Amino acid sequence: MKKSVKIILGLLGGLALLVLMFFVIITLRGVPHYKPEKPVLKVDITPERIELGRKMATALCIDCHANPQTRQLSGTLVPDLPAEFGKVYSRNITQHPDAGIGKWTDGQIAYMLRTGITVEGNFVPFMPKFKLMSDEDIASIIAFLRSDNYAVKPVAQEPPASEYSFLAKALCNTVIKPLKYAHQPISTPDTTDRIAYGKYLVTARLQCFACHSKDFKTLDEEDPTKSEGYLAGGNPMVERDKKEIFSANITMDSETGIGKLNEEQFVKVLREGHMPDGRVLRYPMQPYTMLQAAEAKAIYAYLKTVPPVSNKVVRNVKP
Repeated sequence: MKKSVKIILGLLGGLALLVLMFFVIITLRGVPHYKPEKPVLKVDITPERIELGRKMATALCIDCHANPQTRQLSGTLVPDLPAEFGKVYSRNITQHPDAGIGKWTDGQIAYMLRTGITVEGNFVPFMPKFKLMSDEDIASIIAFLRSDNYAVKPVAQEPPASEYSFLAKALCNTVIKPLKYAHQPISTPDTTDRIAYGKYLVTARLQCFACHSKDFKTLDEEDPTKSEGYLAGGNPMVERDKKEIFSANITMDSETGIGKLNEEQFVKVLREGHMPDGRVLRYPMQPYTMLQAAEAKAIYAYLKTVPPVSNKVVRNVKP
């Protein structure tokens, strides 16, 4: 009996030592650094690209990167990231040569957008990564960042360094990794193929799946359709008053999803921000006013092909 007790105590002691070593290593290492590549890319800046880039930046970048006072993309505390990940600040992405990304090449910007790795080799774990985005869309974002739009004019302001929690550091050392840079050409699907184009909007350009799947920690950015709870909602997010809210089920389940919305109603919800019964969409979901009706219809066409999931999400914020 005494021998068995000693063995058990020895195993527990060894396990405790391993846990302690893991804690120390993760704490000291923090979020890993990586050696960035330097893709060769030169974007021709056109009015059409600037306009498309502006629309995408409105949907994807402004909420996290815009200073609340100036509305310039000079970086700020990311407002709707769950507190379990720590205090995370977005970086300055204005044209300032030192505080911003004014010295970055087009290739370096594209590399960060696709992989999450900056020029300095820093990994930005909670920024969306656009590995599946078409080359034209990436070029359009870069064109916007190079434009004379007020939002990206140089600002000499560097946000505070992010204070990642132990959980965030542990995830970055285990399951959350940078994506590989896509060297092969990626084209935008034919817009007349509504289902293919809608899938592209949901998984690549607008990344609806990121918020509307089960949890940020279980997203599959290589193949979004393999994310846990794909589009069935329940992802814990944060309202403006810092209370918790859960993302909606946007599969076509008629009871717990959006199956009762027809195409016209869906387009109005997405572009105008209110349900047929008058309920208004709540932050962090906001109206996609920049979205064309044809794009909203393509999203609806694709969602009709996604298997409905019965997942009743209690969206009411917790006290």
